[in-house]
Amino acid sequence: MSIRGEEFERPRHDEAGIVRWAFFFMLLGTFLVLTLDFRDIVERNGGFWTPERSATAVTVPVLPPAVEGDDEAKPRGIDPREFVTTNPDSLRDAMRFTLLPDGVLQAAGSIDPGAASRFEAELGERGEYVRTVSLDSPGGSLDEAMLISKLIREHGLAAEVRDGALCASSCPLILAGGTNRKVADKAAIGVHQFYAVTNRELGPEQAMADAQLTTARITRHLIEMGVDPALWLHALDTPPRRLYYLSPEELAAYRLVTDARTAALVD
Repeated sequence: MSIRGEEFERPRHDEAGIVRWAFFFMLLGTFLVLTLDFRDIVERNGGFWTPERSATAVTVPVLPPAVEGDDEAKPRGIDPREFVTTNPDSLRDAMRFTLLPDGVLQAAGSIDPGAASRFEAELGERGEYVRTVSLDSPGGSLDEAMLISKLIREHGLAAEVRDGALCASSCPLILAGGTNRKVADKAAIGVHQFYAVTNRELGPEQAMADAQLTTARITRHLIEMGVDPALWLHALDTPPRRLYYLSPEELAAYRLVTDARTAALVD
């Protein structure tokens, strides 16, 4: 009888084990579904909160003579500030696009919201004549800068910064989009930290999450454009109201220029 009893008990033990495993897999499946949904929400909103609570990353347009470090500190590499000849008031205005001879489209002014849309419209109207985008900008919106950069790459355009011109803050992200990238000997290329703009007060967790997401996007963008993302370390090290000017050697080392020789560009 004891043998038969054991034989009748085994099915009940087996059934309990099957139930436990089924419950485990059900929990695992639920966890995976929630994880995928959560990741989708984060990627769609750009953070852990809804878009209206997320922040837009921008850089403060800083005009020369801003420099990295203390006021008395010597800039690394050459000091290009003396070469900038563009009128500061012109640089503060919203970015505008002017078609110059030889297929050059000049993009001058601060990178304001809507700059990318205006640039795309310009290419739609006169893109067949454009071969090179010439930059002269103190920076502005990071999102707009990366959008313009991607449009430059999609249209197979070159990018340049001419003698006397400034390309600072988020502007180098636009320069990175050029299939061929040139910086003149007497041009100024500077970077510094970004900051967040939002209509709502953000908690420290959201602010940190937004900053990390933005840094990741910038890093990914530079990699996709063939530029060494280590370049942006200088931006992260430099306060928003100052500029770190990249030397010709750094421009070449980080591949922000496609030719180590930064030949002068003339009008």
